[in-house]
Amino acid sequence: MAPRLLAALVFAATFAGAAQALQVTDDRGVTVTLPGAPQRIVSLLPSLTETVCELGRCANLVGVDRYSNFPANVQKLPQVGGGLDPNIEMIVSLKPDVVLMATSSRAGDRLQALGIQVVALEPKTHADVQRVMLKLGQLLEVPDAARIWRAIDAGVSAAAQSLPASVRGTRVYFEVNQGPYAAGESSFIGETLTRLGAKNIVPAKLGPFPKLNPEYIVRANPDLIMIGQRSADGLTARPGWQAIRALREQRICIFPSGEADMLVRPGPRMAEGARLMAKCLVDKAPKPSPGAKP
Repeated sequence: MAPRLLAALVFAATFAGAAQALQVTDDRGVTVTLPGAPQRIVSLLPSLTETVCELGRCANLVGVDRYSNFPANVQKLPQVGGGLDPNIEMIVSLKPDVVLMATSSRAGDRLQALGIQVVALEPKTHADVQRVMLKLGQLLEVPDAARIWRAIDAGVSAAAQSLPASVRGTRVYFEVNQGPYAAGESSFIGETLTRLGAKNIVPAKLGPFPKLNPEYIVRANPDLIMIGQRSADGLTARPGWQAIRALREQRICIFPSGEADMLVRPGPRMAEGARLMAKCLVDKAPKPSPGAKP
């Protein structure tokens, strides 16, 4: 074979390989290069696990963190510990093409040192959820990721449009976890509440998910409390909380663990979460006084 022809073939093969390579810049600002869409994925964040499955790539998951439990078939996968401090040896044994994790995870550097590719993504707002959906769509070579996001966003809007004007302005406290940790206005939960016409008692300036002094909630005196079953035990025993209007008038929505998981995960089930919050507002928001102006 002539040297020029051989060189041309080598160049063409190299160029073709480069063209197939995937480059994704994650939330750390790190650009990750893969030879193609990953076939073996470990996910260390439930919302990322759910997004991978919503994009139709559930079959590519080979391991998940202990909290990833939806959809049901991921519960059969090997669990590699917690998302923040997973079992590194177990992850390595699964031979993943890529590990998806939160930016707050401490495992990224250790995995990269072992030659494992890491993509760190951590959605906290609606815009983040859209960006992560599109980013994973790019990584997994799913062309209709934007359509999936539009369906989620439309579902949240539909939940908002279903509400009567009477619930608008209801002052809500949403507890994400014991601590208490709240969903602030700037979180994806807070943004959903705003779209539903509710008023969050935790302003954006405190951050997306601040840990609050319990006295703050007493002083804010919300009309309605939304909380998961795991955090609700002993609620009335918290000092001063008997005086909160929502507890005095039994205006509290306690979500079973499955629904609570859905509500606190910024991912594909946000529209379902919005419908749950809308139902809570309809069922529990204070009714206008007779003769009051709408």
